[in-house]
Amino acid sequence: MFDPDRGWRLHPQVAVRPEPFGALLYHFGTRKLSFLKNRTILEVVQSLGDHADVRSACRGAGVDDAGQAPYLRALSVLAESNMLVPQEA
Repeated sequence: MFDPDRGWRLHPQVAVRPEPFGALLYHFGTRKLSFLKNRTILEVVQSLGDHADVRSACRGAGVDDAGQAPYLRALSVLAESNMLVPQEA
């Protein structure tokens, strides 16, 4: 279950390919492909491992608390598809 108050990171088998519209994520284990629709969500995803929780990563990418809902939904979908995994304690 996705919890934005904990740390997450990209799954080690996920490759990120930046694109003008955002990015493509490819999971080599599941062979799933995901699209990131803008550069801000790309920045959030790439910085997750540098932050203690998802909300901090959003703030670091310039997304204030009031604007985080769409990003949290997108990150939740990525977690459900195993593109993101919880950070180890």
